[in-house]
Amino acid sequence: MRRFWIALVAMSLAILVGIPAFAGVHAGNPQVGQVAPNFHLQDQNGHWHTPTDFHGHWLVLYFYPKDFTPGCTTEVCTFRDDIAKLRQAGADVAGVSLDDVKSHAEFAAKYHVPFPLLSDADRQVATSYGVLTSAIGMHFAKRTTFLIDPNGKIAKIYRDVDPEKNSAQVLSDLITLKKASA
Repeated sequence: MRRFWIALVAMSLAILVGIPAFAGVHAGNPQVGQVAPNFHLQDQNGHWHTPTDFHGHWLVLYFYPKDFTPGCTTEVCTFRDDIAKLRQAGADVAGVSLDDVKSHAEFAAKYHVPFPLLSDADRQVATSYGVLTSAIGMHFAKRTTFLIDPNGKIAKIYRDVDPEKNSAQVLSDLITLKKASA
């Protein structure tokens, strides 16, 4: 619990003093049109996931800083509320943060999350996607969403995401991209 409050204070301070307080640790820099970086991550139920699990479907892979924080709770709930529309449009959703499986299990249970929340506790996937960042010595994933096409290529990248609008924006773009590729 103490780590949660330290992380919350660190992120709040960084936001209050300005985003430049974030020291990027970006190693990867995937671009639209490239094959999405690989991953092998465990979800809140202890199941392992890789990109091949989603092959043939669109994948909304969204990175978020921390379970139970206000923006992250808003974002997970908007994806939860839009999951039927996203699935109807042919997309699967998976959230990723540096939190451990236990934290994801508690977060998913509290907010009735119907999709995988993947634990990147070793930070390798956040690094490969170029979203690992830090503030005041704390590491976390920068809020970024990747829309990955059925062939595993990045179709769109959303940076500086608004947690309230991200799901609707992704859904709108997904419909447009699907029409353009038909």
